[in-house]
Amino acid sequence: MFNFMKKTSTKKPETPEQRAERDSAVDKVLLGYEVGTISIATMVTGLERDGDQLTLDLRLPVNSNPEIIQQELGQLLHPHGIKAIHMNVRLPAPAKGTGSSLPKAMPKTTNAMDSQSQSSETTGSKTTDAEPPIAKAAPTQASLTAHPRIRHIIVVASGKGGVGKSTTTVNIALALQKLGNRVGVLDADIYGPSMPTMLGVDNVRPELENEQFVPINAHGMAMLSIGSLLDGDNTPVAWRGPKATGALMQLYNQTNWPQLDYLVIDMPPGTGDIQLTLAQRIPVTGAVIVTTPQHIALLDAQKGVEMFNKTNIPVLGVVENMALHTCSNCNHTEAIFGMGGGEKIAEQYQVPLLGQLPLASGIRAQVDKGEPSVLADDEFAPYYMSIAKNIEANINKFAKPIDDKRIF
Repeated sequence: MFNFMKKTSTKKPETPEQRAERDSAVDKVLLGYEVGTISIATMVTGLERDGDQLTLDLRLPVNSNPEIIQQELGQLLHPHGIKAIHMNVRLPAPAKGTGSSLPKAMPKTTNAMDSQSQSSETTGSKTTDAEPPIAKAAPTQASLTAHPRIRHIIVVASGKGGVGKSTTTVNIALALQKLGNRVGVLDADIYGPSMPTMLGVDNVRPELENEQFVPINAHGMAMLSIGSLLDGDNTPVAWRGPKATGALMQLYNQTNWPQLDYLVIDMPPGTGDIQLTLAQRIPVTGAVIVTTPQHIALLDAQKGVEMFNKTNIPVLGVVENMALHTCSNCNHTEAIFGMGGGEKIAEQYQVPLLGQLPLASGIRAQVDKGEPSVLADDEFAPYYMSIAKNIEANINKFAKPIDDKRIF
């Protein structure tokens, strides 16, 4: 399913430097080439390069012209040593009665460079009066239809790693479930999936039914993670941006999610390709920002808030993790990472401070053994229950209308 690893050239061996240089050039071209107003990188579901041959698996919009796209990409990539582009394209089925003029069969995956040279020989110049291949605006959150079986989708994000985002995510999800909700968890941290271990299901693999994943039952929650599909805990996910975003969309779209009140998505740190793809293609009710009181963490958290504001995703609130530490020997309480950071950013952006969490070894120990604090009902569980209650208090005003007639 996730066949995104790059082939090794069997024609002319490349040095590591040459391979890295050409891979970087291909990435830049794909990120810069737009179909309509959307980067084609967000439409790539598979990419393989074998020397000077490039094969792309693409999911294109209904009005696109694959032949033009192939020719234009060929022209852009030819200076970087790519001699032939092969495209495996999937297009949405046209609506009935629209009289679509799309070809009934996809064009052959030919050498786009040959087409370029033949066109130059015939016309002597590039055609300038061709219409653009797509006249479709970039999707926005307002234009996305809510999932018919998921009432709310919440993303838990942070501007940087190491602030306890995944630990917070799994405990918030369990707390929402404890409040009587039907909850699912999607681990979108493609490069560092941790949900299977934190929920004690790291040795469980999802089943396939009608070409869709059946979510893993993790303590009553429907869970899916790229980590559940890898061979082992030490298997690296060495994928470039288009592959990682393609994997995220597969996990979301090709999973038979049950009826849920909440789908909680654990995001990777930062504000990169995966976050932007999610903002354009997944209907999100709101985002929870996790930070620590440390000044550097707050700077990165601000970037996360700004990104969600620009993509029209409401910020439900801020969680300040590692706020206070109590010494296990003398019971002295100290603000190791500073004080008031969460309150400051919440006030700056006029969003709620959902809760403050202690820096405690017990929280870490519980998730390490697959029994998070809320599940263990330990002394730290009330902190997460309070955060979940604060989320529930305001979530309905951000809900998207559900189209019950939508059929997958």
